[in-house]
Amino acid sequence: SLSAGLDLPGRFLFATLTLMTLIAILVFIEEAVYIYRKIPSSKRSIIIWINAAAPVISTTSCIGMWVPRSTMFTDFTAGIFFAIVIHKFLMMMIKECGGQKVLLRRFENSHFTISTGPCCCCCLCLPRVPITRQTVFWLKLGTFQFAVFRPVLIFLSIVLWTNGNYVLYNLSPKGPALWISCFIGALTLFALWAVGIMFRKVRIVLKCKNIIPKFALYQFIVILNQLQTTIINIFATQKIIPCAPPLSSTARGSYIAQQLLIMEMFLITVISRVVYRRKYHDLEPPERVTEEPEDKKQTP
Repeated sequence: SLSAGLDLPGRFLFATLTLMTLIAILVFIEEAVYIYRKIPSSKRSIIIWINAAAPVISTTSCIGMWVPRSTMFTDFTAGIFFAIVIHKFLMMMIKECGGQKVLLRRFENSHFTISTGPCCCCCLCLPRVPITRQTVFWLKLGTFQFAVFRPVLIFLSIVLWTNGNYVLYNLSPKGPALWISCFIGALTLFALWAVGIMFRKVRIVLKCKNIIPKFALYQFIVILNQLQTTIINIFATQKIIPCAPPLSSTARGSYIAQQLLIMEMFLITVISRVVYRRKYHDLEPPERVTEEPEDKKQTP
């Protein structure tokens, strides 16, 4: 068994990380109960979904750490959940503005700045788009497509994997892993772009709702769950992370990624409880917002 092959420091590390995962789950459950009692029903489920991102990723990483053969399934589960959370975060910003109708009245004469990351941060010549029902719909569609297509592609990957055609670390052009990963990457960029466009517009109005720390936590989850894990897997595939018998380079890279995620998601869960638990004042009644000078500056 796995525990029998661990030395004393290894067992202590596994026990500590498992305890951190359990604490993160308990913190989330307590926070979910608080949100259910104190938050209006229109925003309740969205905020619970967003707060669940870190503990869910921590739990799947912990399961993958203890049961190495389940790594592919746990990573795919976390990926599906995270795709839904990206859409929920966009919807939360709209809800915090009072809903779509109030958002459109508040920014009736304003424009979206689409020259923002991660897709078009260097394209300063792009035109500014008027804020209308259609443009808000396209932003919501940008995150919704990710919540729909990523589970479909992940399901396809599992089907190909069970048939022996999908090898996670085989990135040759002849294999499906490279093309599926590239397609998921493109969908991810478009979804993050939509969230970035909306955040850049509402960050001043929602400053009283602490939207900037909330967006920072969301960005940390994106970077740690997507970019960090991808970099570690690439290092493991290229043998930069050396093997340590009985673990191969890829298995050791997977262990490192999972253990880092458990610690990082534990911290994010605790910080999210502080940020989302505060009581915020309602926004003032919507008025026509003129173009703000901040919109003309590039967000760092």
